[in-house]
Amino acid sequence: MHPANRIRGIKGDILSGKKIVLGVTGSIAAVETVKLARELIRYGADVYPVMTSAAQKIIHPDALFFATGHRPITELTGAVEHVELCGEEKEADLLLIAPATANTISKIAAGIDDTPVTTFATTAIGSGIPVLIVPAMHGSMYNHPKVKENIETLRRMGLSMGKKSGSPYGHLNLIPSISITGVREEERKAKILNTGEIVAEVIRYLASISKPSRKILIIAGATEEPIDDMRVITNRSSGATGLYLAEAAIMSGHDVELWLGRATAEIPSIVKSMAVIKRFTTVESLMDRTKSGGKYDLIFVPAAISDYRPEKVEGKIPSGKGEISITLRGTPKIIGVLKEWTQILVGFKAESIPLKIPEKEREELLLTKARQLMENSGSDMVVANNLNEVTDTETSALIVSDDAVVRFSGTKKELAYRIMRETLFLLAEEE
Repeated sequence: MHPANRIRGIKGDILSGKKIVLGVTGSIAAVETVKLARELIRYGADVYPVMTSAAQKIIHPDALFFATGHRPITELTGAVEHVELCGEEKEADLLLIAPATANTISKIAAGIDDTPVTTFATTAIGSGIPVLIVPAMHGSMYNHPKVKENIETLRRMGLSMGKKSGSPYGHLNLIPSISITGVREEERKAKILNTGEIVAEVIRYLASISKPSRKILIIAGATEEPIDDMRVITNRSSGATGLYLAEAAIMSGHDVELWLGRATAEIPSIVKSMAVIKRFTTVESLMDRTKSGGKYDLIFVPAAISDYRPEKVEGKIPSGKGEISITLRGTPKIIGVLKEWTQILVGFKAESIPLKIPEKEREELLLTKARQLMENSGSDMVVANNLNEVTDTETSALIVSDDAVVRFSGTKKELAYRIMRETLFLLAEEE
């Protein structure tokens, strides 16, 4: 067994059955392609490397043979490898060119195919196989007017067949399918995206081609209600579940708007680059955001929104007082406002049920609370958990809809992906 097969699918099967041709060109970023190929394989993909002669001067073909289990295509032969993989029979699901130099981008835009990679690109575009291009070059090259013009030419080749409103990918279900990812402009270079970002782009890109993109709103993180100019009342929420939900939605090919309060969890890189992020602090600021209205296919509200806010003291309460009193008043409920904005509204309910109560009774109490929230807020689904059964990374939950209860136990990230899957199932049933 080749070593590549030992790692296939160990991170998930989202790319299982997908055949990806990896085009490698002569950028120093080619040294990252072993890691890139291996990461794609960890999500189930079968990766076939194709290299230009310039790329072979930077990374040896044996390295990519080790990484993928397939001998890199370094020249075209009578086996017509480009037609076999990217011809009209469409054996490949995607041609990923990473890194793509200014030279290769310009040649593809002009229809020149004088390297294995550009020939694969010409064949793929002519056959309607999706092409994802990841630029990498010095900033001065990236800013050259002709290079920019060639990048726009490629974008038009993908977008001219039609554009899906609101999506960064205009080629959906149309051919030719071409998309050029963003770049990280650092040290005066248009650097290639990191491995995780490219893999996320591939997953999202393939997902967006195969099914319609949904518009999703996620409200995450905690509110902070001021006591005075220095102090606040907030909730013990890391924001992790909401951030993982945003990641899951993006990785499934959907368009995400994220309203984010105080969050200690790190924002996933794919969420930073692809979600529309809007910040809020207090319940009032969150309510103000709802005044503009909105329309979404799905709304998730895992935010820890304060039920009470103090009467704010102007200035700063002096230190050293033995005792102070704070008056708390109830805050408005945002979740009910959101129901009219969406087909599916998902609420979240956190309860503190003592572990000394028998497990079956704890579940019944939690289920009762979840159904009460569904009734009071108009939610179509509620995710409920017992705070006493939650750690920094692990959680258990009930995913409750009108006619089903899904019991879950695992990591917060796994929970987020499961919630997204269950919700999309529910949306499909309603449609």
